[in-house]
Amino acid sequence: MIDNLEYNTEREHLIIPEYGRHLQKMINHAKTRETKEERNKLAKAIISVMGNLQPHLRDVPDFQHKLWDQLFIMSDFELDADSPFPKPSREELSSRPDPLKYPQNHPKYRFYGNNIKTMIDVAVTWEEGKMKDALIYTIANHMKKSYLNWNKDSVEDNVIFDHLYELSNGKINLKNSEEDLSDSSSLMRAKSKYSNKGGKKPKKKYSNNRKRY
Repeated sequence: MIDNLEYNTEREHLIIPEYGRHLQKMINHAKTRETKEERNKLAKAIISVMGNLQPHLRDVPDFQHKLWDQLFIMSDFELDADSPFPKPSREELSSRPDPLKYPQNHPKYRFYGNNIKTMIDVAVTWEEGKMKDALIYTIANHMKKSYLNWNKDSVEDNVIFDHLYELSNGKINLKNSEEDLSDSSSLMRAKSKYSNKGGKKPKKKYSNNRKRY
């Protein structure tokens, strides 16, 4: 009796382990049937068993398609049976997807981020007026804050104006502006305020003169 025991290390590899070894044996048995009529009958019975494992999705058309695909995959594409859906191919399963086209941006001033360049490009397209001026100064203040976050030091406004001029390809020029940007200390103070927002609350101090009951 001990000699008939099977060990997993000696068994064949399960293509889709979630369905278990008994279902894999059913599929292997269906492949050995001589007539196509018998193979079709067994294939439908196996699909029914697979659907019973997930009864809440058994009657969904797309899920039925998935079950038939998994049936042929688990048979190593060797089961000759009729399917209500197009049969998958080994080449289709093993093919690699096309690589995603990630934006390859390599900005000169990385501490500003890619979003700043996008905002600058949008600001350039706006018509001249108060709205555009407000947007430009908002961008400049955000650039100053990003600069301080990265360098952790003070920065003169003319440095930000030079970078803004360069990033906008000379279309935004604040070099001769009489309006100053936000103060560095206020920007850093606003940063520390929000960075401590999720921190621990200070413990309440109680007086030693509390009443005792």
